[in-house]
Amino acid sequence: MNECVFCKIAQGNIPCHKVLENKDFLAFLDNRPFTEGHLLVIPRTHYRWVYDVPNFGEYWDFARQAASKIQSSLKPEYLTFLTMGNEVPHAHIHIIPRHTGDQLTGIFKEEFRRNPDNTEFDQTLAKIKSATNKK
Repeated sequence: MNECVFCKIAQGNIPCHKVLENKDFLAFLDNRPFTEGHLLVIPRTHYRWVYDVPNFGEYWDFARQAASKIQSSLKPEYLTFLTMGNEVPHAHIHIIPRHTGDQLTGIFKEEFRRNPDNTEFDQTLAKIKSATNKK
Protein backbone atom coordinates (compact mmCIF):
# COMPACT_ATOMS: atom_id res chain seq x y z
CA MET A 1 0.00 0.00 0.00
CA ASN A 2 1.93 3.01 -1.28
CA GLU A 3 -0.31 5.62 0.35
CA CYS A 4 -0.81 3.95 3.74
CA VAL A 5 0.87 5.98 6.48
CA PHE A 6 1.28 2.92 8.73
CA CYS A 7 2.93 0.97 5.91
CA LYS A 8 5.34 3.87 5.48
CA ILE A 9 6.07 3.83 9.20
CA ALA A 10 6.57 0.04 9.18
CA GLN A 11 8.98 0.36 6.25
CA GLY A 12 10.96 3.10 8.01
CA ASN A 13 9.98 5.79 5.49
CA ILE A 14 8.29 7.88 8.18
CA PRO A 15 9.93 8.14 11.60
CA CYS A 16 8.16 7.05 14.77
CA HIS A 17 8.94 6.62 18.44
CA LYS A 18 9.39 2.84 18.62
CA VAL A 19 8.62 1.07 21.85
CA LEU A 20 8.87 -2.53 20.64
CA GLU A 21 9.38 -4.27 17.31
CA ASN A 22 10.00 -7.62 15.72
CA LYS A 23 9.91 -8.92 12.16
CA ASP A 24 6.08 -8.98 12.06
CA PHE A 25 4.88 -6.16 14.32
CA LEU A 26 5.71 -2.67 15.51
CA ALA A 27 4.55 -0.75 18.60
CA PHE A 28 5.12 3.00 18.68
CA LEU A 29 3.89 6.08 20.51
CA ASP A 30 0.77 7.65 18.99
CA ASN A 31 1.63 11.10 17.62
CA ARG A 32 -1.64 12.50 19.02
CA PRO A 33 -1.97 10.58 22.31
CA PHE A 34 -4.98 10.58 24.60
CA THR A 35 -2.65 9.96 27.54
CA GLU A 36 1.10 9.64 28.12
CA GLY A 37 2.31 6.34 26.70
CA HIS A 38 -0.59 5.85 24.25
CA LEU A 39 0.69 3.21 21.81
CA LEU A 40 -0.28 1.98 18.38
CA VAL A 41 0.50 -1.64 17.54
CA ILE A 42 0.55 -2.52 13.85
CA PRO A 43 1.43 -5.49 11.69
CA ARG A 44 4.31 -4.69 9.33
CA THR A 45 2.30 -6.21 6.47
CA HIS A 46 -0.77 -4.29 5.36
CA TYR A 47 -4.09 -5.71 6.52
CA ARG A 48 -7.22 -3.60 6.66
CA TRP A 49 -8.63 -4.94 9.91
CA VAL A 50 -7.16 -6.46 13.06
CA TYR A 51 -9.19 -9.64 12.49
CA ASP A 52 -7.63 -9.99 9.01
CA VAL A 53 -4.14 -10.50 10.47
CA PRO A 54 -3.41 -14.23 9.87
CA ASN A 55 -1.25 -14.67 12.98
CA PHE A 56 -3.92 -13.04 15.15
CA GLY A 57 -2.76 -14.68 18.39
CA GLU A 58 0.84 -13.62 17.86
CA TYR A 59 -0.36 -10.08 17.13
CA TRP A 60 -2.23 -9.88 20.43
CA ASP A 61 0.68 -11.48 22.29
CA PHE A 62 2.95 -8.79 20.86
CA ALA A 63 0.43 -6.14 21.96
CA ARG A 64 0.49 -7.67 25.46
CA GLN A 65 4.29 -7.43 25.50
CA ALA A 66 4.13 -3.76 24.48
CA ALA A 67 1.47 -3.12 27.12
CA SER A 68 3.70 -4.74 29.72
CA LYS A 69 6.41 -2.17 28.97
CA ILE A 70 3.94 0.67 29.50
CA GLN A 71 2.49 -0.93 32.64
CA SER A 72 5.89 -1.42 34.26
CA SER A 73 7.32 1.99 33.32
CA LEU A 74 4.43 4.45 33.54
CA LYS A 75 2.39 2.60 36.19
CA PRO A 76 -1.10 3.42 34.88
CA GLU A 77 -4.10 2.26 36.89
CA TYR A 78 -5.09 0.09 33.91
CA LEU A 79 -4.75 -0.12 30.12
CA THR A 80 -7.48 0.18 27.51
CA PHE A 81 -7.11 -1.80 24.29
CA LEU A 82 -9.10 -0.35 21.40
CA THR A 83 -9.40 -1.67 17.84
CA MET A 84 -11.85 0.61 16.04
CA GLY A 85 -9.60 1.12 13.03
CA ASN A 86 -11.42 4.01 11.39
CA GLU A 87 -8.61 6.55 11.59
CA VAL A 88 -6.11 4.78 9.31
CA PRO A 89 -7.10 1.94 6.95
CA HIS A 90 -4.40 -0.40 8.32
CA ALA A 91 -4.92 -2.83 11.20
CA HIS A 92 -3.93 -1.24 14.49
CA ILE A 93 -4.48 -1.68 18.19
CA HIS A 94 -4.53 1.36 20.46
CA ILE A 95 -3.13 0.75 23.93
CA ILE A 96 -4.15 3.66 26.13
CA PRO A 97 -2.81 3.99 29.69
CA ARG A 98 -5.58 5.09 32.03
CA HIS A 99 -5.46 6.92 35.34
CA THR A 100 -8.12 8.05 37.77
CA GLY A 101 -9.20 11.53 36.75
CA ASP A 102 -7.73 11.37 33.23
CA GLN A 103 -10.93 12.88 31.79
CA LEU A 104 -11.38 10.11 29.20
CA THR A 105 -15.03 9.20 29.38
CA GLY A 106 -15.03 6.40 26.87
CA ILE A 107 -16.04 6.23 23.25
CA PHE A 108 -19.46 4.71 23.76
CA LYS A 109 -22.06 6.99 25.23
CA GLU A 110 -24.75 5.46 27.40
CA GLU A 111 -27.46 7.04 25.25
CA PHE A 112 -26.27 4.99 22.26
CA ARG A 113 -26.95 1.69 24.02
CA ARG A 114 -29.89 -0.30 22.74
CA ASN A 115 -32.35 -2.27 24.81
CA PRO A 116 -33.32 -5.33 22.73
CA ASP A 117 -35.99 -7.69 23.91
CA ASN A 118 -35.56 -11.47 24.07
CA THR A 119 -37.06 -11.92 20.58
CA GLU A 120 -34.35 -9.72 19.07
CA PHE A 121 -31.65 -11.55 21.05
CA ASP A 122 -33.01 -14.88 19.80
CA GLN A 123 -33.08 -13.64 16.18
CA THR A 124 -29.52 -12.36 16.40
CA LEU A 125 -28.32 -15.58 17.98
CA ALA A 126 -30.04 -17.62 15.27
CA LYS A 127 -28.32 -15.54 12.54
CA ILE A 128 -24.92 -16.07 14.13
CA LYS A 129 -25.42 -19.79 14.65
CA SER A 130 -26.82 -20.25 11.14
CA ALA A 131 -23.82 -18.54 9.56
CA THR A 132 -21.26 -20.43 11.65
CA ASN A 133 -22.93 -23.80 11.01
CA LYS A 134 -22.56 -23.36 7.23
CA LYS A 135 -18.77 -23.45 7.37
